Amino acid sequence: MVDRRGTTEAVLVGLDFGEPDHAESLEEIRQLAASAGAAERALVQGRRSRPDSALFAGKGKVVEIADAVAATCASIVIFNHDLSPGQERNLEREVGCRVVDRTSLILDIFAQRARTHEGKLQVELAQLEHLASRLVRGWTHLERQKGGIGLRGPGETQLETDRRLLGKRVKVLKEKLAGVKAQRAVQRRARNRSNLLMASLVGYTNAGKSTLFNRLTRAGVYAADQLFATLDTTTRRLHAAGGGRFVLSDTVGFIRRLPHTLVAAFRATLEETAHADLLLHVVDASCADRDARSAAVNQVLAEIGAQDVPQVLVMNKIDRTRLPARVERDEYGRILRVWTSAATGEGLEFVRLAVEEYSAALQSAEIKNPAAA
Repeated sequence: MVDRRGTTEAVLVGLDFGEPDHAESLEEIRQLAASAGAAERALVQGRRSRPDSALFAGKGKVVEIADAVAATCASIVIFNHDLSPGQERNLEREVGCRVVDRTSLILDIFAQRARTHEGKLQVELAQLEHLASRLVRGWTHLERQKGGIGLRGPGETQLETDRRLLGKRVKVLKEKLAGVKAQRAVQRRARNRSNLLMASLVGYTNAGKSTLFNRLTRAGVYAADQLFATLDTTTRRLHAAGGGRFVLSDTVGFIRRLPHTLVAAFRATLEETAHADLLLHVVDASCADRDARSAAVNQVLAEIGAQDVPQVLVMNKIDRTRLPARVERDEYGRILRVWTSAATGEGLEFVRLAVEEYSAALQSAEIKNPAAA
């Protein structure tokens, strides 16, 4: 059921399998659901030692979910977990409405937020690759052999046809994204010839990267207090007091358990991070779960080959804490961490200082980025 405001009535399901970050993960699925346009009408929780192979949640818990759907007239059930195609099928039959897992929810948010041609290509590729293992969900006539003129040979099932057509579309998308990758490589070579320092903003989703990007570059990119507000990479010159030549990129935010299909599809974009000279790792300083979120970001960085790019931690949102703006240095005098507020501009000069100092050190060969060598 969709209410008058255009949101979808949803029942959320979050089961505790003993993970240490269960409470934070539960709050995150609520934020993800809201970002996707779903209105939470009920939350079903429970503890299990391991997932049920057929229903994931177990028969008794599924009955509880079905009762919540009936009581709230919800039209969708959102699991804070990854489900197999068979589990989704079985759950939909039991609860009587659409069931989506965490990966499908994130893919849907990305589909809503993509604005550029490149972003839309990457999202479509991720969706199709996720759909490939779930095609059977959409067909109830799979035993029927259906011949066709021009599309399929005698005896080919509808499912086989769909898989073949999906495979062709995936191939086309990968070819187009290969062109994007080549274009980005040309742009990087041009920047290298111009001796421009390339810095990239990375961080957990909703850490304030786009707000900081706007403050530093006056770019005016979209920024909002929601998960995955920014998907499309934007690159601008950085306004620095020292007059240095810098380029800053705003990138898509990361999240714990980021779907592998998204990482693969967005590789052309994320490779900009791996080729950067410096990463400004933006962290929400007001978040109690900030260490775990930073670890999740570093895990994705390792997955895309950016683990060796030097980092400066930008502890953002100090306006929500009692922490002062300041700079922390290592034993060699290099800036390791800056505390700032992109919202108010407090401590912004320290972020610029970090970039300028790193640029000076790079030019004097005191620091060398292994990824750019």
